[in-house]
Amino acid sequence: MISPHSARTTTRVQEAPPPSGPPVWDGPPPPPSRVPVARTTMERVKELPGKVSIRWRLTLTYGALVFVAAAVLLFSVYAIVGRAIGEAWPSIDLGLGPVQNAQLQSSWRQFQQQAIANARDALFGSSFLALLGVGILALIIGYFVADRALKPVAQMTGTARKLSESTLAHQRIALEGPNDELKELADTFDAMLARLNVAFDTQRRFVANASHELRTPLTINRTVLEIALSDPEASGDLKALGRTLLEVNARNEKLIEGLLLLARSERELAVRKPLDVQEVAQTAVEQVAPFAQEHGVTVTTELVSAPTIGDPVLLERSVSNLLENAVKYNIPENGKVWIRTGMADGALVVQVANTGQHVPAYEVNSLFEPFRRLHADRVESAKGAGLGLSIVRAVVQAHGGNVAAVPRDGGGLVVTIQLPRR
Repeated sequence: MISPHSARTTTRVQEAPPPSGPPVWDGPPPPPSRVPVARTTMERVKELPGKVSIRWRLTLTYGALVFVAAAVLLFSVYAIVGRAIGEAWPSIDLGLGPVQNAQLQSSWRQFQQQAIANARDALFGSSFLALLGVGILALIIGYFVADRALKPVAQMTGTARKLSESTLAHQRIALEGPNDELKELADTFDAMLARLNVAFDTQRRFVANASHELRTPLTINRTVLEIALSDPEASGDLKALGRTLLEVNARNEKLIEGLLLLARSERELAVRKPLDVQEVAQTAVEQVAPFAQEHGVTVTTELVSAPTIGDPVLLERSVSNLLENAVKYNIPENGKVWIRTGMADGALVVQVANTGQHVPAYEVNSLFEPFRRLHADRVESAKGAGLGLSIVRAVVQAHGGNVAAVPRDGGGLVVTIQLPRR
């Protein structure tokens, strides 16, 4: 999968066993375990805002505002009604004597105070229950208000998640509604997508046109060199120089073919046919078999049927690239390559593993960049143009899948392609 430029190539590493079992998604290794650090209660409280989603923060904010407004209203009603009960209490005069009237007024005031206290207690209890109900209703209303407010944001997020270089031409948010801040944000995002689409399309056209223009002079050079080499009167030095130039010319032709294929892979798929990944992988294995035999590499297959829809030529080219890289960047003697196809977790999986030198985990992702090799950029590139994995990634993404690589125990890489089902 990578160019072997390391001083450790002279050291034979004990090989790990081949992949076994059904095809699986070999993700990155788990992070190293860390000893949990004890945190205080205040630290946990300070971390809460960062753990609560914006939806629930808006819900709690709306709910708290409604709750506070309801509490102020009920307190005001409680105070007004309590004062009104005390002031509106009628006086009593039955025309009795002074002593009897004084006793009657004293009893009446006690009864009045007791009645006012009972009325206020009942009002307070009812107000508390009403406030509790309003608080629960405020949370429910706040959640729906937050959901409605965030619906345009969720639409923008969904559109951005579905975007790729192949869908920029027709995928837009196109948010409808009043000209508010969210509408302005969506329109700005759509304008940015249009500019990105123009930029990507211009880049692809430039690569394709430049590659086409370069193929003609290279073809002429190859023809001239072959004619010169076929001349029986040519000297040995001239023929040696011609063969060297032919090799350089062939490498340049291969580079241009790779650029053309990369530009084609980054476009939206023009061909979508029902196919079986098992047959695609089997064809790729047959094509790479002579190359593997020449390098003394054993290819082991474990191919299971997995139907899907896509461009069979591009998928075959991507699998061939993986196999060629696995053979090309293998150990000098008794190299091994494993390829598996099948279904795993509801997705189609193609997995290619090989023996080889140790690959640092932090350099794996960069190998999918064009012209990128292990420990080198455009350096010692006699083994290839450095476009193999870039083409694989472009083809897989055009089919709506993903590709990832992880270092293999004992050396080499395990590259896994996931494609959606039919």
